Amino acid sequence: MSALSWYVVLLYLHICSVVLSIGPYFILFPLLSKIRSAPFELLPDYLEPFRITVRLTKHAGHVLVATGIILTWLTSWTWSTSWIVATVLIMVASLYFIARAFSPLLRQLKAPHDERQSIVDKLRRALVLYVLITLTMMWFMVAKPTLW
Repeated sequence: MSALSWYVVLLYLHICSVVLSIGPYFILFPLLSKIRSAPFELLPDYLEPFRITVRLTKHAGHVLVATGIILTWLTSWTWSTSWIVATVLIMVASLYFIARAFSPLLRQLKAPHDERQSIVDKLRRALVLYVLITLTMMWFMVAKPTLW
């Protein structure tokens, strides 16, 4: 394969990993209403898609980072390019956010308590915030704005 075809393959892998990093979160929104009203015994069935989604996006994120590094190395972009710096900073923030946002809330929902509604509200906010963070990263990768 020539350098161009490797570039195309890597670019498609990069794009697919972006889709896998963001897309699954959209299917979780309808589950929130089910989690609010489901009997406690059925709650694990509704929480499992959240756990699977977090795991899937973690692995897609590994592919995203690896292909991003290789694509930056193959192209004329440098690590000091403003949109790359902004994307990396947002990505680091999103890693911290995803580690702190979903798992503790899902653990709380697995235990019996009377605060399910407030925890589901926090889960919805975390979901919206994560989607906004990842869409912002995607915007930087697509628009490639010059910030400095």
